Amino acid sequence: MNFLQFGVWGTYLTSMGSYLVDVNLASHIGMFYAMQGIVSLFMPAILGIIADRWIPAQKLLSISHFIAALFMGMAGYYGMQAGQEVSFGWLFAFYSASVAFYMPTLALSNSVAYSSLEKSGLDIIKDFPPIRIFGTIGFICSMWLTDLMRVQDTCGQFFFCAVLEGCLAFYALTLPACPVSKIRTSRTLVEALGLRAFTLFRQKRMALFFIFSMLLGVSLQITNGFANPYITSFESIPEYADTFGVQHANILISLSQISETLCILLIPFFLKRFGIKCVMLIAMLAWVLRFGLFGAGNPGDGVWMFVLSMIVYGVAFDFFNVSGSLFVDKETDKSIRSSAQGVFTIMTNGLGATIGTLGAQAVVNHFVDFSSDIPQVDQWQAAWYVFAAYALVVAVTFAAVFRYKSKP
Repeated sequence: MNFLQFGVWGTYLTSMGSYLVDVNLASHIGMFYAMQGIVSLFMPAILGIIADRWIPAQKLLSISHFIAALFMGMAGYYGMQAGQEVSFGWLFAFYSASVAFYMPTLALSNSVAYSSLEKSGLDIIKDFPPIRIFGTIGFICSMWLTDLMRVQDTCGQFFFCAVLEGCLAFYALTLPACPVSKIRTSRTLVEALGLRAFTLFRQKRMALFFIFSMLLGVSLQITNGFANPYITSFESIPEYADTFGVQHANILISLSQISETLCILLIPFFLKRFGIKCVMLIAMLAWVLRFGLFGAGNPGDGVWMFVLSMIVYGVAFDFFNVSGSLFVDKETDKSIRSSAQGVFTIMTNGLGATIGTLGAQAVVNHFVDFSSDIPQVDQWQAAWYVFAAYALVVAVTFAAVFRYKSKP
């Protein structure tokens, strides 16, 4: 289940930007990636309530994937029929409907996994992480297949996504049944959506933490949306046209996901040695290197900078997400702990990622002229340096403003 769940995402998440550039929608890349954050603000909560009260999670998982597959297939079909005359409105509508039903399945698949493990008498904390790793493996495999099938810059990636999602929709029906709550309480809508956790903003330290979570969340989707178009833009320069990075950008980018898997193993050591605040600061500085190395590298003799940027991504992504989640767990009351984790996700993957992709699009549009026949590598690099400068300002401000004495 995890292999397919994240394999679906890997079919297009890192390559869709190149397709949008190819059909003259480069100026809208940010909107496509921002939509994932926008729907994450409300769709997971709505489907979560439905799964808790009326439809078993494994069945709702199947229904959601079927609907998402249908709309993603329509996006692919429209792209195939329209060719180079793709309309932003139609493609964006089909894509948005698909991700609106896909994003909640990230939480639903966790619910199915937890329920199944508990029924089997297994320890979730001990036994789930090795299972979850198959999700990252699935993501990487999909990235490689999208690259090797030569669809990373075509609408074929949407068809590939729809096929995988259809397979998961049917497979989900075979998963162990998840119980629905038979207790009908008179909870308010605020309580049902877990919004009571927003009262944590009354505490200065928690408010600062959530604000910085949003500011760092700005960085999360930038490379997913713009790394592939940037690397493939080197194709316009004869010196780099036939390099491995240009011809197989998705495989090169997949090193980020491989690093993400391995860096999870480093977190316990760093937390024990340095404490939560230092680990979060390390993650912020890693984002500076992630963007800065992208700007300085190239697919030729500077490919080592690209590779190092991919390796650094594991630290940048994992260290903040895990240490931030632990901070929320330690600093909140049990009664709102799950809801507080939801607020953390909303601030990072919802508001932060949405603002980040739209802001990144504005920066890229300012520097890069997609209609020009002149190579835009220098302009791309300027954009990456702006992203690196932003991450550095956030890191320095966090170190100066956020006061937290965490014992290693």
